[in-house]
Amino acid sequence: MSLPRSIAVIDIGKTNAKVVLIDSATRQQVAGRSTPNVVRRDGLYPHADVEMLWGFILDSLRALHAEHGIDGISITTHGATAALMAGDRLAMPVLDYEHDGPEETSGAYGAVRPDFAESLSPRLPNGLNLGAQIFWQGQAHAGDFAQVTDILTYPQYWAWRLTGVMASEVTSLGCHTDLWAPARGDFSGMVGALGWTGKFPAVHPAASVLGNVTAEVAAATGLGAATAVTCGIHDSNASLLPHLGAHEAPFTILSTGTWAIIMTVGGDTGRLDPMRDSLANVDAFGRAVPTARFMGGREFDQLVPQIAEPSVADIARVIERDIRMQPSVTPGVGPFPDAAGGWTREPETAQERTAAASLYLALVTRACLDLCGLGREIIIEGPLARNMLFGQALARLTGVKVSASGDATGTSLGASMLFGAGDGHAAAGTPIAPLDVDGFDTYAQRWRAAI
Repeated sequence: MSLPRSIAVIDIGKTNAKVVLIDSATRQQVAGRSTPNVVRRDGLYPHADVEMLWGFILDSLRALHAEHGIDGISITTHGATAALMAGDRLAMPVLDYEHDGPEETSGAYGAVRPDFAESLSPRLPNGLNLGAQIFWQGQAHAGDFAQVTDILTYPQYWAWRLTGVMASEVTSLGCHTDLWAPARGDFSGMVGALGWTGKFPAVHPAASVLGNVTAEVAAATGLGAATAVTCGIHDSNASLLPHLGAHEAPFTILSTGTWAIIMTVGGDTGRLDPMRDSLANVDAFGRAVPTARFMGGREFDQLVPQIAEPSVADIARVIERDIRMQPSVTPGVGPFPDAAGGWTREPETAQERTAAASLYLALVTRACLDLCGLGREIIIEGPLARNMLFGQALARLTGVKVSASGDATGTSLGASMLFGAGDGHAAAGTPIAPLDVDGFDTYAQRWRAAI
């Protein structure tokens, strides 16, 4: 595949949507635009505002092309999302995975979903299993579902809107969907049993050109008719991609945003616990990657309404006064899904709250590593890479090298590398020294003992 110089990455996160321009020669972000990704509450059920997002994508491509030029387009999105198509239109809205509708058919779905040994996908709440979403849509909205001709995972939906070509892809099929069997690299038995097999388009590699932009997209954006578009990739796998082949296995990538996704390349899937939100993701080359996760970004936002950088004295005071947040802030997910969390003592200042929440995230991350495996080193991607206390605490808790990636988004560089077959070219991160504050080891022991 020829390598475009200026690559626009469409990055649809659960909280925000972005279009980021990456220079493939320098591997640096040149420019970017973002917008909140708001869930619509009208219609059949809560759903993605795809027309708002489409307008944002076209406007961003037009502006970035006029300012800098665009030679290729790549796509990455959050998981647990699919577009149910009736020919060239949506048969029904793109369901928000946090909607609790799929719980209505949980019992019936539980009887048909594959065993964890086949899918390496645990049963998750609401619509976090994509298979549970599709099953519920078919049961609750049978008339609309009868019109479904194609099921597109979310990155491939946007690739279709850009190119007119439909495809499936393994990283989105393999992220806790119940739809994929990683060991044999094929759809799970449930897909055939429910009659869905023919609704999924042919599988294409994430690192492949699906097609060029349509004439309509070219006219709306000013892009050249030969502007290539990749098949697209699941966002935490986009964060993983630059590191494949760039580090000695096993190594751990921590991809952060709304979710904290902990992936240990070369780790052992045998330690995964389906009751504790650990699973196997499937990387861009179809390989199972032991993974554990929790809603780290969202929990931090809930705990810290106003970030105030803590001093060493603030951190020491939190530890000395034993100000701890016990899991879980978000029930039903993470390594302690049934634990009822809360403060041991309420922080008195914004600095104390920021410090205690940062330590909490590090402690939960360490618990996740017991499930997916601890690599020889840990690389932090995304917003948590900027939280120095989090990184310092994690380094102390794990005893391995921890570094912070310099990639601004945690996903954009990886997604841009879908041009060039995803060869590992991760830049060296910034090393983070372990936390050196008296009493932290005891603080961590108390946290674990109280769960």
